[in-house]
Amino acid sequence: MTTGTTTPRTAAPASTSGVAAGAGTVPATSGGAAGARTGAASSGRRTRSPRDGLLRASVPTAILAAWFLGSAQGWIDEKQFPAPWQVADAFATLVSTGVLWENLSVSLGRVAVGFAVGGLLGLTLGVVAGLFRLGDQLLDPTLQMLRTIPFLAIAPLLILWFGIDERPKIIIIAAAALFPLYLNTHSGVRNVDRKILEAGKVFGLRGLGLVRHVILPEAIPSVLVGLRVSLSVSLLALIVAEMSNAPRGIGFLMVSAQQYFQMDVLVVCVLIYAVWGLSVDLVVRSLERVLLPYKRLGRKS
Repeated sequence: MTTGTTTPRTAAPASTSGVAAGAGTVPATSGGAAGARTGAASSGRRTRSPRDGLLRASVPTAILAAWFLGSAQGWIDEKQFPAPWQVADAFATLVSTGVLWENLSVSLGRVAVGFAVGGLLGLTLGVVAGLFRLGDQLLDPTLQMLRTIPFLAIAPLLILWFGIDERPKIIIIAAAALFPLYLNTHSGVRNVDRKILEAGKVFGLRGLGLVRHVILPEAIPSVLVGLRVSLSVSLLALIVAEMSNAPRGIGFLMVSAQQYFQMDVLVVCVLIYAVWGLSVDLVVRSLERVLLPYKRLGRKS
């Protein structure tokens, strides 16, 4: 009997010390993982070679070279598609006269306001519908129905309601930006791994703490995907908005060039949209590197 009672007493401290040791190793493991992520991220920055940039620029450079060669050899009819030097002259003229910046600044302002409104709404509604079952029941069916309506279809209706001032253009851009961010944010919040949620609860996270430290960080990759799609669709909506009764903007410049058969100006506007889209994508990629450095673990340069 004495041995039987002695054995549990000696086992209890061992078990307690085991728990304490286990609890003591958790911060070390977390710190080690964080250190590994940080080290991998910094290692990824150090080993990044110029070859990646050269490969990304290879296809556009090849297309540009083919354009130069085709125009110089007469394979491309300049009446149907202008030569690169003609486009460069048109660009220089638009810059020197101030016409380009006058219209580009208006387009940038429209996209900034429209995307700010639509993006903020999409992000907020996605978080609310993803976190709360009542929010999902109230919001998701209506938003899923509205997102199937093309923003091209509502443009004439908005012009009839609000006229041809800035309001219908801002609404079209905001509507285009809202739904991609909503869908991806909603999916990211709802599809957080249950094991990660349970681990957060084990460490005492509840309510807002669990949302702030576990759910939202895990949803960031989906939000960034939605951000990339939303910015691209906003650019498409801008083109539609500005090509319908807009007194200024890149779309207005394109319509004017079409009316006066200024093919070189049209190509300048198309190239501006292309550079704009590429710049937006680079911004989102930079955000991804800052917010998700651990995603480059195991990625070869």
